[in-house]
Amino acid sequence: MDEVEFLRGRVYGADHEDAGPRPERVYAHLVGGPLDGLLLDVTDRSEQELREVALTTEIGRYGPGGRALYARRENDGRRLDWRGDAPGVL
Repeated sequence: MDEVEFLRGRVYGADHEDAGPRPERVYAHLVGGPLDGLLLDVTDRSEQELREVALTTEIGRYGPGGRALYARRENDGRRLDWRGDAPGVL
């Protein structure tokens, strides 16, 4: 993915009217699974927090409230790879 295509991406959790990335923030690209192609704002997240992230989604295996699990790619910190889905927290 080139830089121009990256900057056109939509950000996970952002409002539809303001879904583009902001220049002062740091993003990782979500690869695979229900959130494939979205960007995740990782500006304030530690390396430990990015080992695995559970992101709420309406379109995963467990439907509304379910989670899509992503983990940081070992050799590319700008990408998080899909690891599977999990039910939401009760």
